[in-house]
This record gives sequence, C-alpha cells and structure tokens, in this order.
Amino acid sequence: MERADYAQFRFRLSPGFAAYYFPNGEKYAGPIHVVGPTSGATRCRVEGPVRLFGFGITPAGWAAMLGGDASDMLDDAMEVGPNLRPRAEMVFRAIAGTENMDERVLIAEAFVRELTCRATRESVSFAHQVDEWLEGSTSPDIDDLIAVTGLSRRQVERKCNALYGAPPKLLARKYRALRAAVAMCRGDISFDDAVGRGFYDQSHLIREVKQFTGLTPKQIRDRPTALAEITVQQRLAMSGLVRPLITST
Repeated sequence: MERADYAQFRFRLSPGFAAYYFPNGEKYAGPIHVVGPTSGATRCRVEGPVRLFGFGITPAGWAAMLGGDASDMLDDAMEVGPNLRPRAEMVFRAIAGTENMDERVLIAEAFVRELTCRATRESVSFAHQVDEWLEGSTSPDIDDLIAVTGLSRRQVERKCNALYGAPPKLLARKYRALRAAVAMCRGDISFDDAVGRGFYDQSHLIREVKQFTGLTPKQIRDRPTALAEITVQQRLAMSGLVRPLITST
C-alpha cells in the first residue's frame, strides 16, 4: 500500500507482473512508467522479489519533464511517451547495468537535469507559492492563495490542476492528513493533538488519514508498514535540503 503522493518516475529492474489498483481501476506497469499524482492510498501488486529505482516528480518538475495537465494523470499510471522513450530506455539500461547505488543516483540526476532545464519561471514561481500556502497552515484558505498569486479563483484552480493534479481544496486535505500522519508516526504528537490540527473531530481525522495513507491513526502509531516507516525516515533525513512540505509529509 502506497500513500497519496507526488507523481513518480519509475524503472522496474526485475521482470514479472506489476499492477497498480487506483480508485478508478487497475493499471499494469511496464519496466519504465510514470505514476501520476495520487488523491488517496494506492495498492500495488508485483511478482517478487522486485527491484525498483525511481524518483518523485514535484509539481514544477511535472511541467518541465512531462508537460500536459497533471489532472489527466490523477490516480493513473502510464508508459513514457514516444518523445521521451528513447532517452528513458538509455537511462534504464545504464541503471540496470550497475549494482552501485551511488552510480545509479548520478545517472538519474543527469537525466533529471536534462529534462528540468525546460522549466519555465512561471510554473516554478506558482509551485513555490502553492507550496508555501500549504506549509503555512494546517487548514489553508484558498482566498489567501488567490491574494498571494494575484490570480482569479478559476485561474488558481486551473493551474493547481495542471501542476499538482488536483484543485486547492483537495490539496489542502491531502497534505493536512499526511502531515498529521507523519507527526503521529514519528511520535511528535498524540492522537488527541492531531485532532486539533484542522480536523472537526476524531472520526474526521481517522477518515481523512485512512483515505490518504491507507492506514488508521492507530495503525500508523502502533503498527506502521515498513514502507510507511522508511518513507517518513528518509524524508525527515532530507530536512534542510528540500521544502518543508516534503519532509513534513
């Protein structure tokens, strides 16, 4: 089970069956594929053992690397397009050809730099404004985002859909739940404290956390999955290197 997250670019280095189970149906995943932004927990099934190498794609990265409207890929997975496939296949062979993780990271970094050089100042600036809006409050108000950007409500919603795959209201819910889940997993706050972070009551907290993580608050606190623990630990380790929205969720 994977929690709601940014889009993901993935290289599956081992053969065998692999599928994602999204709210709108099942999608098979080839060796090189992209998972769009997700609006809830997603179940994945593979023939193991499986070796996977990949990276998250931030909203500004989506605009630079893939283009198109991210909401078209919400809760979905796809093979890379024909324009990107030849280069992605070269990267796949290079990553599969070494067992050294540092070398794999260098190969992927070069690939990402090559693609993100096409980022526009407009998309990067808007993504920073939205990230700061999400970081600034447990229950961010869309009127504050409208005021900061100087755009109309409709323009803000359209640009959020294009970069984040979802409108501001869903983004606020998603990151409120993820932030509470991470804080509880780390033992920073109690269940009662989490309720006070923008949730109406206990049942609201349980329902929201379950939707976006696939786990209840009790499971997160007492029996988190290995993937959930690793995700929290590794993102926390990046504190100071990436935006707080990434390390806190």
